[in-house]
Amino acid sequence: MKWMIASDLHGSAYYCKKMVEAFEREGADRLLMLGDLLYHGPRNGLPRDYAPKEVIPMLNGLKNKLCCVRGNCEAEVDQMVLDLPVMADYCILPAGEKLIYATHGHIYNGKNPPPLAEGDILLHGHTHVPAWTEFGQRNVCLNPGSLSIPKENSPHSYMILENGVFYWKDVETGEIYHTRVL
Repeated sequence: MKWMIASDLHGSAYYCKKMVEAFEREGADRLLMLGDLLYHGPRNGLPRDYAPKEVIPMLNGLKNKLCCVRGNCEAEVDQMVLDLPVMADYCILPAGEKLIYATHGHIYNGKNPPPLAEGDILLHGHTHVPAWTEFGQRNVCLNPGSLSIPKENSPHSYMILENGVFYWKDVETGEIYHTRVL
């Protein structure tokens, strides 16, 4: 199965359209969103074309292919307008002999990991900075960066997981910036 992984959309209609275009271009089977879908948050500036009401139908249109975890900017009202679950703190994906623990990153992250078995992968957003670091007992922490408000001069980005390989890509061009084999 081919997964597209994205985070920190923060209500940007422009980058939501770019994300949907990338999802279609990639031919991914599923889209995993790591939180902060509609609201920009009090610590961030407004992203390009901030329009949560325009983002809602785009996300609802993907509801049968979309899996989401709750970010620190999600609220009960977000769940009321979205036709798919968005309030789970995490999800677990099998990856061969390993598990991927996917969460937003405001609670569990590389500095405060959840309980993981040796070799398991922690996947999170929240920082708006792409990452691929090792920690613990051969564990890896991956972060796709932010679709709409990237930080530390990183691009507007997402990840693809296919056949045991993570690809970090630019959402507008599809250019590969980094590859990580599980």
